[in-house]
Amino acid sequence: MELRLYKSLWGMENGTLRENFRKIAAAGYTGVEAGVPSKEQRSEFTELLEEHGLTYIALIGTSEDHDHTFAEGVADAATLRPQLIISHSARDAMDDDTQLRFFESALEVERHHGIPIGHETHRHRAMFTPWTTSRLLSALPDLKITADFSHWCCVCETLLEDQVDHLKIAFERTIHIHARVGYAQGPQVPHPGAPEYAAELAAHESWWRQILQARAEQGFTFTTLTPEFGPPGYMPTLPYSNQPVADLWSVCEWMKERLQTNR
Repeated sequence: MELRLYKSLWGMENGTLRENFRKIAAAGYTGVEAGVPSKEQRSEFTELLEEHGLTYIALIGTSEDHDHTFAEGVADAATLRPQLIISHSARDAMDDDTQLRFFESALEVERHHGIPIGHETHRHRAMFTPWTTSRLLSALPDLKITADFSHWCCVCETLLEDQVDHLKIAFERTIHIHARVGYAQGPQVPHPGAPEYAAELAAHESWWRQILQARAEQGFTFTTLTPEFGPPGYMPTLPYSNQPVADLWSVCEWMKERLQTNR
């Protein structure tokens, strides 16, 4: 199974677009994961992808009129011909029928554009728990996810030991992985290499390996992953100064190298 590793632009706000693309390409990433660039930046964005031989994974999110904003976001992202689209979809507070209708509509939009869409397992969104996600996946056989199980650890306040059946269907329907390590009290450990978080790292790596195995059994030859650690807000900080406890780029690099050598 080939791993194609992407770098998120999240947390790289201090550099210019050109500087960031150069840094990502030099580090050996396959491509860039980011929100759809503004119309003012779109030409430069596509030129830099071509210049550095990078591919693109688009990130969108829904709000208020979720059906409309989803369709609008997918159409906008499709103009850049991404490898796939990640969507922060719907809301946790929606009732079951409303969530189901949203994802039925989302599948129609996906079929129309012909671009794979992985709905992220994210807090605040419809797929914020293993059981809500499992229910939706069971009801809609064509529905696919971007697996970010760090959120589930935080929501469930566990390493998901009692969620085996729900995890199984999630593994089978994952098309992209956000390789961030969470723990029972938050979506991001200070550093995934820290020995005090060895159990959390082992749990996440076990889940990622099972996704890779499921995809291999389904006939896929590659899987895309993003070591998607985030800046302060996600990254723990020191009190009073708000200084991050680790360097974000270095944490993502540590995870990338780990993924390349420990499958």
